Parts: sequence; structure tokens; C-alpha cells
Amino acid sequence: MTEQHKMIWNEAKDYLFIALGLAIYTVAFTVFLMPYQIVAGGVTGLSAIIYYATGFHLENTYIIINGLLLVVALKILGVKFLMKTIFAILTLYFMLMFAQELMPKQGNGLPFKLMGEGQDFMSMIIGCVLTGIALATVFLHNGSTGGTDIIAASVNKYHPNVSLGNVLIAADFCIIGSCMFFPQFGSYMERAHKVMFGFCVMAMENYTLDYIMNGRRQSVQFMIFSQKWQEIANAIGTEMHHGVTILDGHGWYTGRKSKVLCILAKKNESVNMFRLIKMIDPQAFVSQSSVIGVYGEGFDEMNVKIKETKKKMKIVFATNNLNKLTEIRNILGNRFEVVSLEEIGCNEDIPEKGQTLKDNALIKAQYVYDKYHVNCFADDTGLEVEALGGAPGVYSARYAGGAGHDSEANMKKLLSELEDKDNRKARFRTVIALIIDGKTTCFEGIVNGEITREKRGGEGFGYDPIFKPSGYSQTFAELGTGVKNQISHRARATQKLVQYLQNV
Repeated sequence: MTEQHKMIWNEAKDYLFIALGLAIYTVAFTVFLMPYQIVAGGVTGLSAIIYYATGFHLENTYIIINGLLLVVALKILGVKFLMKTIFAILTLYFMLMFAQELMPKQGNGLPFKLMGEGQDFMSMIIGCVLTGIALATVFLHNGSTGGTDIIAASVNKYHPNVSLGNVLIAADFCIIGSCMFFPQFGSYMERAHKVMFGFCVMAMENYTLDYIMNGRRQSVQFMIFSQKWQEIANAIGTEMHHGVTILDGHGWYTGRKSKVLCILAKKNESVNMFRLIKMIDPQAFVSQSSVIGVYGEGFDEMNVKIKETKKKMKIVFATNNLNKLTEIRNILGNRFEVVSLEEIGCNEDIPEKGQTLKDNALIKAQYVYDKYHVNCFADDTGLEVEALGGAPGVYSARYAGGAGHDSEANMKKLLSELEDKDNRKARFRTVIALIIDGKTTCFEGIVNGEITREKRGGEGFGYDPIFKPSGYSQTFAELGTGVKNQISHRARATQKLVQYLQNV
């Protein structure tokens, strides 16, 4: 049989079982529920309530309500989604009509009481069990009886957080509770009695439905211990078309290594599984256990909604300094995609000719924005020592002179100039210049501290080994990047940057 033939056969089988389920539902409703004027949920239940109160044939009410719902739902859910629902609605309409014609009648026009007088409760139990079985048969073959199912599916499409079950329960409560508004059902106590019977119908029907649905889907796990593990694995894979996981085991008593087969299967496949194992190795040790659920190919689908993740903003950081780039990325976390100059093909050293930190940050950001037309930000950081009149300041990176950024030389020069000074107060200051769609905004971060008399610590970069922030007994290089990234000048400026970007 080709794949196309299999698809046609499976589709035809679905329609056959949907028809069978509707036939069982028709028998349950007309033979056990209608004769005793027992109410139920759904459009069929609402149709029955109207019939008991007015005498208007329930199948006519059923087709009218479902017809109106289909007109609305066709636009929302589409024809393909509703094909089996349309089939079920039409089939149940004709089945209800013919069943009422075939059933012997009471004096009041209702079907004959098969269970006899005074057997309302027993008739309700049998009717609910049968309707539960019928609905399970329909649902297991991708069908629907329409009515409130259409309402639930339509609501769920526009409001995914509202579950189908909640909509169905709310609708059934309203339908059954409507009995209180029909004086034809007698006094308020008699109406309340009918409503309570209806709630019992709803509870028992749903229990039966869930029991069958869960039983049909229930899965088991097999653990097989056998010397013929290879033959058993081959047989299960080829004859039962199941995946087999082979685990390495080690016997505590014997000390021998062994293989253990692990298989997940449907509960109704258990007998065939045991038969296959026994044919190959009657001495095999087999453990079977129930599992709460198995999800994936060949089993149930994971019916959970995944929150759509907001696309991260891509922004260029105008630097090729790996230390700075890593620090900024760690501070920002995964909220933004930070790209370096090298990643956009910019390898030139942008000249920093400004007289202030802000000037330099703006020069770099504007250079990148003008040449590459991308949203970007640039920073400039300086160490400002009080005893040196704010030096090295804007010249911090090249304080010792030369073309490169020689951190060791810079620290050596600074410690030398402060050697005889008691005032060692200093601060790190960072200015970030951001350009988004041509609009420029600046942010500043400052951390106060003091310069130590010798280098301490092995982490960080630049002046970190000789800068001790206020309130701490360790230098940035001793505190480590984790702490530094929370309290540093760059972290404080970056937090202001983040707050701004989140509102862009």
C-alpha cells in the first residue's frame, strides 16, 4: 500500500468511526436521556431543553444553531478545519431525526421509557457512560460534534491563554443553568432538581470521556534484561516499528557487564511486546511500568504554547578592544546583540582628537554611523586622579606615551607620580555616546575610589590592579569581573544606556 493509499484509508477510517460514535450518542440520547427529560450540555443539550419546554423538535434546533455557528466559524477557522465537524453535524441531525421516528412514544410524545418508571438515575448513568464513549470515539478520530466545540475553537484562536476546556465548561454551565428560566419545568425546586441532574450528567460524561481518552493514550516503559538483547532489539525495531534505546548495565552481584533495552510503547501494545520477547528469550527479565505521558514522534504532541521571544536589537559597539567588548556583553547579558567594529569590517583605528571623554565618544560613534550607516555606540573612559588635577583623564590609555595602549607602563608612571603624595583619591569616569537613527544621546557613569601603592590582583585590564573602589578593600583586579561588572563606571553608564534602549 502506497503512502497516498494509507492516507486515504486513514481518512476513511476516521469518518467511519466518527459515524459509529455518533450512532452510539444517538442511542444514548434518545433511549436513555430524552424519555426522562434529562438535560445535558452542548448544543444537543440546549436543543433538548427547548424541546422539553416548547415541543420544537430538537434535531431542528440542533441544525439551526450549528448552521449559524458554522457560518461564523467558516471565516475564522476555515473549511478544511471544519470538514469533519460539518460531516458530524449533518450525520447527527439525521440520526436524531430517524431515531425519534423509530422509538415507541409515550403519551407526552417523548420516546418510550426503556428502564421503566422511576429509573431516572439509572437511566442517566447508562446514558452518560454511552455518550462519554461516543464522544471519545469521535474525538479520538479527529472529529467533533460541533456546537460549543466551534465556539471554544474560535475563542482559543484569538485568545490562546483561554483553554478549550474552560470555554466548554462555561458554556455547559450556562446551558444547563438555563433550565431555571423555563416555567414549563415546574416550581423553582423542580427546576433546581433538573439543573442538578444536568450537572451530574456533565460530570459523569466528562469522567467517562477522560477515562477512555487517557486509557487510549496511556503509555508504558519496558526495561528488558537479556543475553539475546541484540535479537530482541532487532525484532522490536523491524516488527513493531519501535525505537529501542540500548543502555550499558553492570551487575552488582555477578560483576558482569550487560545491555539493557529501554522501549516506550502504547499500553495496548504490551501483549504483543511480551509475546515477541518470550518467543526470542523465555528467560528474559522484563520490567513494565506506566508513565504519566510520552510526547514526541509516534506519541502525543506537546500541547504547550511557546512565548514568542522578542527579537534582540543589533547594535555596534565602536571598539575592537576585546576586554571592553567582553565587559559590555557581560553587562548587557542576552538582551542585545552587541557587534564589534571588526564584525562589520571596520579595522581602522578611529582617531580620538577630542579634549574631553564626551568628545572622543561622539567622534567614534559618529564616524561609524556616517561610514557604515548602523545604529551604534562608543565609549571613552578616563581615570581622573585628584592630586594630579584630573590627569591622566582623556589621555589615560596613552599616559606613558607611545602609539600603543601599554597598561604596565601607564600604571608604572602613575604610581611614580603619586609616590610621595598622601592624597590618592581618584575616580573612573565613562561616557557613552549612542546614535540611533541619527539621534545622539550621551550617558555617564562614575565610580569613586583611590589609587593603591602597588599592583594587586590578576583580573581585569588597564588600571584595574591599582584602583580600589570606595567601600571595598580590594582592587578591581582582585574583586574579579563578576563584582566589577556590577559596580564599575562602565556598568553604571551601560545601565543608563539599557534603560534608554528599552524605551526606544
